[in-house]
Amino acid sequence: RRAAREALGAAPDCERLLARLTAGLARPAELAALARGLLAAEALAERLDAEAGDVGGPQSAAQGGALRALSGRLRPAPDAARALAEALVERPEAAYGGGVLRPGADPAVDAAAAQRAAALERLAALEAQLREETAIEGLKLAYHRTWGYVIEAARGRLGAASGPPADWERRQSLRGVERFSEPRLRALADELESAEQALAAAERARVEALAAALAAQAARIRACAGALARLDAAAALADLAAERGWTRPELDTGLGLEIEAGRHPIVEAAGPPGAFAPNDLALSAGGAGAPQLLLLTGPNMSGKSTYLRQTALIVILAQAGCFVPAERARIGIVDRIFARVGAHDDLAAGRSTFLVEMLETARLLHGAGERSLVLLDEIGRGTSTWDGLAIAQAVAERLTAGRIGPRTLFATHFQELTALAGAVERVANAAVAAEEDGRGGLRFLHRVRPGAADRSWGVQVAAMAGLPRPVLERAAELLAALEGGGAAAERAERLLALPPPNAPAAAGAPSGDALIDPLVEELAGLDIDGLTPLEAISALYALRERARLELGPPAQLPLDALQSGGWAAAGG
Repeated sequence: RRAAREALGAAPDCERLLARLTAGLARPAELAALARGLLAAEALAERLDAEAGDVGGPQSAAQGGALRALSGRLRPAPDAARALAEALVERPEAAYGGGVLRPGADPAVDAAAAQRAAALERLAALEAQLREETAIEGLKLAYHRTWGYVIEAARGRLGAASGPPADWERRQSLRGVERFSEPRLRALADELESAEQALAAAERARVEALAAALAAQAARIRACAGALARLDAAAALADLAAERGWTRPELDTGLGLEIEAGRHPIVEAAGPPGAFAPNDLALSAGGAGAPQLLLLTGPNMSGKSTYLRQTALIVILAQAGCFVPAERARIGIVDRIFARVGAHDDLAAGRSTFLVEMLETARLLHGAGERSLVLLDEIGRGTSTWDGLAIAQAVAERLTAGRIGPRTLFATHFQELTALAGAVERVANAAVAAEEDGRGGLRFLHRVRPGAADRSWGVQVAAMAGLPRPVLERAAELLAALEGGGAAAERAERLLALPPPNAPAAAGAPSGDALIDPLVEELAGLDIDGLTPLEAISALYALRERARLELGPPAQLPLDALQSGGWAAAGG
């Protein structure tokens, strides 16, 4: 695998270079890269042939056949590629005219190069001769894009040498430099230009002939590029599987889905090694030995959505030919995956969040078949509680109505739905475990276990988000009243019987019975002696921010109050 990755690293994007070659747009450097890539593919083919004979295990014949099939496509034009690679220098110049072909690659090119070299030598000899004839110190020959080859001399040096010769023709006068031409220089420049044109034409003709021989094998080169891409994807996936401990899945034509110790490939990679909690899953569209629909309950942030998504990713990876993040996986082929996950709206089209949710649900109910995988994450949460529960139960019943239905994972916070596991044969309950830590907080275990969660721990999750303590206490009080059972009217009466915390005192009550400010109460409850300096300053910052929220932003306070003492002087 490492050797294959190294060989692939030497290969360029052959398909892109082939497109430029067949369009007549490839530059010499691109042709050299394509030739090197094809030779690298040939070397890779030889390694694959050797590996195909060494593959062991029960599937050695199939694996060896697959490697040999790829190997046969990796030798598209070895003679033409080798001829081009041997003719071009390792890093050809962008333009023709020297610096593209190696010496000895073409007699015509060598002859033109020799003429050019001879003209350059005579040019150097002329420079020395002119310097000796004129006694002009610092005289030199230079090339200018507008004037071609010229004689350059400092203006001050010309006076010391009694001026330029009579047959020199002034080309350009600059502030400190004069430029001239003369008959011998013009003749040599013409000779050099002719030699360079001949060299460029000879190089172009040779390279185009070599490129044409390669382009004649375009169909085979395109197949080679496809084989390289397939190998590149396979080698990359193999690297990933070896690095992360993935395993080879079993694929069959059954309707089951079994995953042991499955993991989410992206979430696992984002955390420290070994931190991700793996989970099992067993589903069957026919309901034989495993449920068709698994109702998943548990608190927010416990891992329900991760469990749903990792299942879909494992299926996709397996059917793409990749090892999967699990100890074992047996997957009956899935034709489509329907996912109703998350919440979003389309206000420009007049679609609310709930309408978008229902449109997605309708699409999956109409399209899912016995080979589909359905992922439902919270159905019916965008409307009233009873409407949402009714829709969620009706959807679950519809998915399990036929003799064979789609394999389904259904995450929900409707505890009432868990009763379906006892009423519908192919429905089972599972819950993501969590436990209270003894201090009113919640600890997530991220383990999926059989059975239903007894509650959703929404108030505890709200506390983790930082809701104010009075809000949390009031929410817990109201939740207890709601969970008392009875009809909706009875629950409403119990809620109304609970006076809000900020209700005015009853008539005749002592004025000292006013509610204590929550900030003062929280400050009184701080264990100052048990706080570290960092915890103390963090608590102070938190109290200050809450006080500012209650008082409003400074811009709303009177200016004289701000100038005479800030927040306290403003009457807060």
